[in-house]
Amino acid sequence: MGSHRRLAPSSGVDRGATVAVGLLSAAAAALAAVPAAAAPADDTRSEVDRLHRQAEKAIEAYNKADERADRLRGQIRTAQDEIARQQERVNTLRESLGSLAGAQYRSGGLDPSLELLFSDDPDDYLDKASVLDRITGRQAGQLRTLHQALRTLAQERSAASGKLSELERSRKAAAAHKRTVERKLAKARRLLDSLPGAERAAYERATRSGRGDLPGPLGAAPASSRAAAAVAAARSALGRPYAWGANGPSGFDCSGLTQWAYRQAGVSLPRTSQGQRYAGRQVPLSEARPGDLVIYRSDASHVGMYMGNGQVIHAPYPGAPVRYDPVGMMPVSSVTRV
Repeated sequence: MGSHRRLAPSSGVDRGATVAVGLLSAAAAALAAVPAAAAPADDTRSEVDRLHRQAEKAIEAYNKADERADRLRGQIRTAQDEIARQQERVNTLRESLGSLAGAQYRSGGLDPSLELLFSDDPDDYLDKASVLDRITGRQAGQLRTLHQALRTLAQERSAASGKLSELERSRKAAAAHKRTVERKLAKARRLLDSLPGAERAAYERATRSGRGDLPGPLGAAPASSRAAAAVAAARSALGRPYAWGANGPSGFDCSGLTQWAYRQAGVSLPRTSQGQRYAGRQVPLSEARPGDLVIYRSDASHVGMYMGNGQVIHAPYPGAPVRYDPVGMMPVSSVTRV
């Protein structure tokens, strides 16, 4: 019986164990639900990454429009200078023709046949008249040519002005889109800041955890002296802020940094990452050397400079300074050796 009495508490323990197991199961179920609670962080990361991609596309569109606008402004200035020179030549010819007409008027404007009749030396008159006809004929031809040139240049200027106006509208549209993206980025930043510190830190580690304290390029040497100079320039820009549409020296966007770095090496690169993709010959990523341009995404909307040791230097996105990051931080579309 005593032994039997000892079974009762045992049964209670079993029941307690059963309850405990149930509680642990419930706790486990609750813990299993934690990843679902972490989903907002994943959503936030996806949203921020999406906004970064939108921002980079907007910046490159802005840069392209601005570059084309500058080129058209130069063409218009050249056309205006040419028009001024042509106009000066026209004025000179008009003065010459006016002087000739005045001289003929002052001479009495005699009919050529009468002038020949009363001339003391008909042969001399005929010689002079022949020369005069050739001169006035040539001047008239030059005047017609210049008038045509003026009309052509005016048409070109009008067309260039129209293109410039169109590009200005395009650039303003890109700038407006850029402001929209900035507002979205600010909202995403506020969302990130509202996360608990551990989740925010996890997000920062999961994204581009750039470093600014890496040693100089390791492994393969730059492919040329100009690449070496560009590498040195890019390293000197570490820590400088990301700035919309900027190409140095106080701030940069992604293609602005690579353009500026190569400009320090005496090399002129296109303004956009799309243009820089074709600024040299393509090489495999496995053969990348310091100074090579690493183009990201299929639309070439981002660019960095390979530094060796599996690292690039780039201007990441608004709010992030120029820094090192792993070359595989996002999909690589091509590598260009300048």
